[in-house]
Amino acid sequence: MPFENARARTMEDLLNLINGELRPAVKGHWMDVHRPATGEVLARLPKSTADDVELACVAAEAALPAWKAMGREGRSQVLLELARLIEADLEGFAQLESMDNGKPLSLARKVDIPRAVANFRFFATAIIHFSSEAHLMDDVAVNWTDRQPIGVVGCISPWNLPLYLFTWKIAPALAVGNCVVAKPSEITPCTAFRLSQLCAQAGMPPGVLNIVHGSGAEVGAAIVAHPRISAISFTGGTRTGAEIARVAAPMFKKLSLELGGKNPVLVFADCDLDEALDTTLRSSFTNQGQICLCGSRVLVQRAIYDQFRDRLVERVKRLRVGDPSDPSSDLGAVVSHDHMEKVLSYVKLAQEEGGRVLCGGERVRLDGALSKGWYIAPTVIEGLPEQCRTDQEEIFGPVISIAPFDEEADALTKANNTPYGLAAVIWTRDVQRAHRVARSLQAGIVWVNCWMVRDLRTPFGGVKQSGVGREGGVEALRFFTEAKNVCIKL
Repeated sequence: MPFENARARTMEDLLNLINGELRPAVKGHWMDVHRPATGEVLARLPKSTADDVELACVAAEAALPAWKAMGREGRSQVLLELARLIEADLEGFAQLESMDNGKPLSLARKVDIPRAVANFRFFATAIIHFSSEAHLMDDVAVNWTDRQPIGVVGCISPWNLPLYLFTWKIAPALAVGNCVVAKPSEITPCTAFRLSQLCAQAGMPPGVLNIVHGSGAEVGAAIVAHPRISAISFTGGTRTGAEIARVAAPMFKKLSLELGGKNPVLVFADCDLDEALDTTLRSSFTNQGQICLCGSRVLVQRAIYDQFRDRLVERVKRLRVGDPSDPSSDLGAVVSHDHMEKVLSYVKLAQEEGGRVLCGGERVRLDGALSKGWYIAPTVIEGLPEQCRTDQEEIFGPVISIAPFDEEADALTKANNTPYGLAAVIWTRDVQRAHRVARSLQAGIVWVNCWMVRDLRTPFGGVKQSGVGREGGVEALRFFTEAKNVCIKL
């Protein structure tokens, strides 16, 4: 079976999962998947089209009655078994994720794959406890809310946290009784394919989960436009999200769009300086800065600005960019050659806008087999003017800016001064300030004296151009269902 040996340097062909069968694209075309650490071809991917999406939709519609009839308990058991199978092969999945994405193996092993397992387990058990509402009208009538699955839904996930975010979408959709046509990123499809090999073993009926590989322009667009797909859950760039909304809104599809971010980190003078430094290093450069929640704009109160900046730059210079499989590597490769060029172009733009590169800013060339890999030195930029493109546009790489602020109002003005509003971090010992600033920040998620502490029960999403709707917990279960009010006269 393909990918049976996750440690192999050369991978076999990936395949679509349609109606329980692993199959190539209808037209027989392929596209290459590259290994970021070396630049080499890692695998071949079906270059699917609308024809493959049509087959997946037909299969999903046919599978709906039986999947719904399994009930909450039955669907829960399938998802729990899928979680168990992934966990049993955690090392294999982690190896694939690291090879496919370029991230350090230690990160895939510690975060990405365990979180994918947790996503299935969380929603498999959450559906058992998912309650509806009842409203009694004295002696007149009783109303109760019947939440039913939508039907066939489309899930489109990004390349930065491939299995982590793929399962974040499909798990709640499946748990409530929908059938899914899913598209993982064509840049990082390997673990989604490995997952597709486990579905039948977990007891999932054919057609319940269909995974169609290919480009966003072909497969993603076909999923969004398909008349029998009634809801779209998408994570990715803001421009793509706007196009999805343009196509889907006139078709009255439900939309959940988790888009870009330009997240501020607010460091007040009364913070725990050591803890703020430690965590800001992580929140800036984890996964090569390729997480939508990374803090890319560090704002520091002027009284401690010089000290914080100098210590942060010193720490950043010590970060090791290297082989993702080496436990001593802090950063691996960015996901693609094109993305590397995009990130480096923003460093050049920052310099043109008057910014000073305090460290990094260049491509890192490693030795031997890694010499053609896509590595970037972690970068800190100072002195950028307000409203500059570097501080307004999402770079999505190991590049941050740092700037001082004076008082609380100044910090809020700077923090909110972008078209995005996904996440923010506050560092302060003042509890009243923490509450005040958190409520005033234009962001869907605010961490105080921490970062990336995630409770899967909480709503996840952003404001402004960071997206529409919320994922996670009961929000996800509600999104993937339709609410019907039933009124019964007493």
